Amino acid sequence: MKLMQTMAGGAVGGAEEFFVRLAIAFHRHGVEQTLVTRANDTRMPRLAEAGISPVDLPFGGLFDRRTVPALAAEIDRTQPEIVLSWMNRASSLTGRAIRKAAVAPVLVGRLGGYYDLKYYAGCDHLIGNTPDIVRYLVEEGWPEARAHFVPNFVSAVPGVPQPRSGFGLPDGVPVMLAAGRLHRNKAFDVLLHAMKDTGDVHLLLAGDGGDARELESLAHKLGVAGRVRFLGWRTDMADLMATADLLVCPSRIEPLGNVVIEAWARNLPVVATAAAGPAWLIEDGADGLLAPVDDPALLAEAITRLAFDRELAPRLVAAGRRRFEADFTEAAVVARFLDLFERVRR
Repeated sequence: MKLMQTMAGGAVGGAEEFFVRLAIAFHRHGVEQTLVTRANDTRMPRLAEAGISPVDLPFGGLFDRRTVPALAAEIDRTQPEIVLSWMNRASSLTGRAIRKAAVAPVLVGRLGGYYDLKYYAGCDHLIGNTPDIVRYLVEEGWPEARAHFVPNFVSAVPGVPQPRSGFGLPDGVPVMLAAGRLHRNKAFDVLLHAMKDTGDVHLLLAGDGGDARELESLAHKLGVAGRVRFLGWRTDMADLMATADLLVCPSRIEPLGNVVIEAWARNLPVVATAAAGPAWLIEDGADGLLAPVDDPALLAEAITRLAFDRELAPRLVAAGRRRFEADFTEAAVVARFLDLFERVRR
């Protein structure tokens, strides 16, 4: 089977990270694929290191006259049977390119959120990475027989614990890790409010975004700044997870929650709020703890419980690892993608 993947994407983000992981995984499994993506200083070196040379197209806006005809020519040159398009812009432009091409591969759009389906009008099939996204697709009028659930996978390669002194952390204190874009949807403001009631628990916050300055100001206002380390965007999540005692995912809106699966894979216990993704992933009290969305007091209670209950954390870690190995390994997810491609190709 011949595959093409198309990705516009930003500099960083969860979908962009999974695009790289999946492309490398397909390469390892011997899939013949062509990647067409916007140039990026983060993704390109990692793909090149894996032996993959993407085709660089701008995937621009209204005045981009290059991408569609160049992509159509690439489709005719490589003649893929399946094109997997990622998110809104790539899916829209790929649909237009296929209409111009001489060959007509099956276009499968991949969604990691509740996106406007107008961008996917040219797609033959859609993938949602959670059951709830698939439900949304059908409710929005997409044919149920052409809406498919395929989850993400994460790496289980363990990290190396880093000296806590390098983060300015005192000896002996519980350390929680949170990660993601510094954006209202991720609710790091709620986490900072919760920290008023978590005793001596410290926070490593890995991420960047438009709310960075506001969150730093809020930490000072709440009197918790001395227990928070703003790390910026990081590429060493495995090491950070090996360094922390627990992971916290406080999101208001979280379609999936890759970071929860990463924590399971790396034997880190999890506290999350019951946004759509974590609420689907986690069985409260079995493989993680759930708190209501936008409730700092109950989030603080869950954090404190996990940070100081020495019997709870190992039990949650063992159950989370079992869940990861059952559903979210590279081998399991790649097999699901390839099975779907075989079923839908012409």
